[in-house]
Amino acid sequence: MEPTQQNGKTGGIDSAAHGHAAGADARERLMNDLKNVIGDVESWLHDAREHGADGMADATAQFEESLRTAKTDLLKLEDSMLARTRLAAQQANVYVKDNPWKAVGLGAAIGVIAGMLVARK
Repeated sequence: MEPTQQNGKTGGIDSAAHGHAAGADARERLMNDLKNVIGDVESWLHDAREHGADGMADATAQFEESLRTAKTDLLKLEDSMLARTRLAAQQANVYVKDNPWKAVGLGAAIGVIAGMLVARK
């Protein structure tokens, strides 16, 4: 399926759906990595208790490596989310430029609904 063309730029529903799927995959990977880090830390602490000071130094080194990996993954996720947010903003900008009256109508409808909800309370 090809992305829609608007105003000479690629965008539309396909790329938005792809961005959403990529975000869900990135969140899932991050959650799995964090669960793995927590499990590893618990295991290392258990082993360190059994092996004394030598085990603690080894566990500390392994923990620091896992923490570095988790931080790197988190930074990658943050960069990815920022890139998708910028892309969504650009797509919204293109849509509004291509369909100004639809955008005005949508904004007015949202305003009316919000006004009715506020007045109702």
